[in-house]
Amino acid sequence: MRKGFPSLALQVQEVLKRDPLSGHLFCFRGRRGDLLKVIWHDGQGACLFTNDLHSYYVPFVFS
Repeated sequence: MRKGFPSLALQVQEVLKRDPLSGHLFCFRGRRGDLLKVIWHDGQGACLFTNDLHSYYVPFVFS
């Protein structure tokens, strides 16, 4: 999954018909199911969290 916050936020707007800046968590799974990306807006800025689901010991990495 090569998409960053702008393209994931655009998918939220066009596909889900939701506001990506509403404060909700939007979760995206990679095609193979081994990568998870979560976008969230906390009122001050946008956050993109990512995690490799093959490793249970790796915490979320802020990017």
